[in-house]
Amino acid sequence: MITLRPANQRGHANHGWLDSYHTFSFANYYDPQHMGVSRLRVINDDTVAPGAGFGTHGHTDMEIISYVLEGALEHKDSMGHGSVIRPGDIQRMSAGSGIRHSEFNASSEEVVHFLQIWIVPKVSGIQPGYEQKNYTRELTGQLRLVASPDGQDGSLTIHQDAFVFAGKPQDGQTLSHSLPAKRTAYVHVARGQLELNGSLLQAGDGTTIMHEPIITLTGKDNAEVLLFDLP
Repeated sequence: MITLRPANQRGHANHGWLDSYHTFSFANYYDPQHMGVSRLRVINDDTVAPGAGFGTHGHTDMEIISYVLEGALEHKDSMGHGSVIRPGDIQRMSAGSGIRHSEFNASSEEVVHFLQIWIVPKVSGIQPGYEQKNYTRELTGQLRLVASPDGQDGSLTIHQDAFVFAGKPQDGQTLSHSLPAKRTAYVHVARGQLELNGSLLQAGDGTTIMHEPIITLTGKDNAEVLLFDLP
C-alpha cells in the first residue's frame, strides 16, 4: 500500500527570512491527519535568506537530522560544537535531556536550502549527542545508509529502531530497497523526479509505504531522495 503526500498539500509558512514547507504538523500548521509516520515526526523543507536564521532555542528528547541541499548552514550548540554544514554533509543531534542551539545561513549572499528531520527516540532523557559526516561521494548512484540505531556501515547513530537512506539515482537508474514485513517506509523526494514502483513523484512529494516487499526508485531530472525504514 502506497499513500501519497503531495508537495502542494503540505503546510506552508513564509516569514520573509524563512520559507518553510511542513510535511507533518508543525508550529502553527496543524492537521490531525498528518502528525507523522511511525516514529518520523517532522520533515521541514526550509529555505533561509542570506545572513538570517534561527536564534538560540532548546530541544529535548528528539533525534534531529539536518540535510543541506544548497548553500551553507552554520550550527552552534550548548555542547560546544560549532560547524558549517554544506551539501553532502549530514548532521545528527540527539537532544536527549536538553540542548540549546542556533542555526544560521552562513552566507551573506546566497540562500541555504535544507531539510530538518525529527525522529522520536526510543528512550528519553539520554545524554545529548552530536555527529556530522560528509557523504558527498557516496550518494550518487546508490541508496546510502546515513543513520541507523548502531552506526553501522559508517552511518550516524540515532536512538531509535529506524534506518535513514539518502541517494541520488542517475537519470533512468533504478535503485531498490527491501522492506521487511511489519516495517513502514517513508520516501521523500528532495529534488528532481522519481518513479516509485511505477508512480511518478515530484520534488517535495512524499509517500508512506506498507506491505510492499520491494521499493523501486527510478531517477529523473537529477533526483535526490531520502528513504526512512521505520518500526
